[in-house]
Amino acid sequence: MPGDAALYSVHISAGRVSRLGAGVGSPGAARVIDAGGRWLIPGLWDEHVHMTQWALHANRIDLSGAVSAQDAAAVVRSSMPGADLAVTAVGVGFRDALWADTPSVALLDSATGSQPAALVSHDLHCVWLNSAAARRYGVRVDASGLLREDPAFALTRELGRLPDAVVDTWVAGAARAAAARGVVGVVDFEMTWNRDPWLRRIAGGFDVLRVDAGVYPADLERAVAAGMRTGQVVDGGKGLLRMGPLKVLIDGALNTRTAYCVDPYPFGGHGLLTVEPEELLALLGRARDTGFLPAVHAIGDAANQVALDAFERAGIGGRIEHAQFVRRGDLARFGSLGVLASVQPVHALDDRDAAETNWPGRTDRAFPLRSLLDEGASLLLGSDAPVAPLDPWAAMAAATVRARDDGRGPWHPKEAITRGQALLASTRGRARVREGDPADLVLLDADPLAAPDGVFAAMPVAATLVAGRFTYDAGLA
Repeated sequence: MPGDAALYSVHISAGRVSRLGAGVGSPGAARVIDAGGRWLIPGLWDEHVHMTQWALHANRIDLSGAVSAQDAAAVVRSSMPGADLAVTAVGVGFRDALWADTPSVALLDSATGSQPAALVSHDLHCVWLNSAAARRYGVRVDASGLLREDPAFALTRELGRLPDAVVDTWVAGAARAAAARGVVGVVDFEMTWNRDPWLRRIAGGFDVLRVDAGVYPADLERAVAAGMRTGQVVDGGKGLLRMGPLKVLIDGALNTRTAYCVDPYPFGGHGLLTVEPEELLALLGRARDTGFLPAVHAIGDAANQVALDAFERAGIGGRIEHAQFVRRGDLARFGSLGVLASVQPVHALDDRDAAETNWPGRTDRAFPLRSLLDEGASLLLGSDAPVAPLDPWAAMAAATVRARDDGRGPWHPKEAITRGQALLASTRGRARVREGDPADLVLLDADPLAAPDGVFAAMPVAATLVAGRFTYDAGLA
C-alpha cells in the first residue's frame, strides 16, 4: 500500500477484493501471483477524455512543436501524405495563442496546393483550413481560414469519419497504452452518440477499460426515450459500459481566446458564452428530472460563475469540467452546491504562457486546485485527451509540482496539492484497497507517496487489473 512497508495478501474472487490480510496468506487452491513486495493502489480513472480523437491523434501530423503559423505550414508541407487529392491531410496540436504571425488561408494554400488540409488546434476548439478543404467540406472561412467552436467541432467530427474497423483498432491500442499507465476506466466525452460505438467495440472483444459514455444535449431526449440515465450499466456492455454525464459546453478555450472571462482579452472582448443562462438552467432542470448528472464545460471565470449560478437555481449538483479560471468568491460554491471540479492539471502547464500574456498579474485565479480543496470542493483529475496525454501520472505530477523540467519554477506553487490528494482525485475517492472493492487494481514499482518527483511523473507500472483480470502485465502473470 502507498506509504506502507507492510506486506499484504490480496484475495480476489468474482471480480472483487474478497479478503485483505497482513503477511502472506494461505492460498489454498487459488492461483497465486507473487507481486514481489510492490505497491498496490486502487485503479486510476481519467475523468475526461475524447477517446476517438485521442486514438486518431497518434495517426495525424503532429503540430505541437510549431512556434509560428509559418512553421506549422512548413511541417504540413514536409508531412503531406502524397498527391492523392481524395485524402485530407489532417494535422493536430497547434497552439497559436502566442504566435507572432497569424494563420491564413493563403499561407496554408502555399504549403499544400490543391491537397485538402485541415489542422485541429490542441484544445479542439479551432480548425485551420486551406481552400481545398473548405470546398471539400462545404464550409465558409474568412481570410484566416479558421473555424471556431461549434463549426470547428462539426468539422472535427467529419474528419473522424473513417471505417469503424480502423478507428476501433486505434482505440484498442490507445486503451492498452492507458492500461499500461494504470488506467482502469475513462469518462468518454466524444462528441457523438457515444453508446453505440462502445457497444460495437465491446462486442468485438474490447475489454481493456471501463467506460462511462457521455451524452450531449442534442442527444438527451434520445437517451431519455431509451431509458438511459447516468450510472446505468448498459445492456450488452459486459459490465464495462455505463452511461456517463450530460455534457454541456458553455464557453470556449484559452488558446482559441474564446473562454468566457471576467477580464477582457488584450484584443478586446471577453470570449464567448455559447449557452445563455436561461438555456443552461433549462438543461440542468431536464437533467435533474431525467436522472442525468450535468457536466458543464466552463473554462473562464465568468463562465464558471454562470455555471455555478445555474446549478444553484436548478437545485442539482454535478460537475464543472475544467474550472481553469475561478473567481475567489466562487471557490466555496463548488462544495456547498455539491459541484465536483473535474480538472486537467497538465493544462496549467500548457496554458501558463497564454494566461500570463492575456492577464498579467491576475493569474492567481488560474487552476486553483489547492484553494478549491481548502474551500470544500472535491476534485476529479483527467487529461481531456487529446488536449493532453492520457496519462494520470502526468496529471498528478502537474497537480503536485505545477512545473515542467524546463528551468522555470512552479507556476503559483501555493495551488499545488499533495500526492495523496492527487491519488484520491484519480481513484474515485479510493484512498486504499479495501475488502469488498472492485478488483480494479494497479501494482507499482515505486511508492507513489515517497518516490522522487521524476519517478512519480513517469511511474513504472508493473500490472493493471480490471475486475481481477490483467489488462496490463509487465511480467508478473
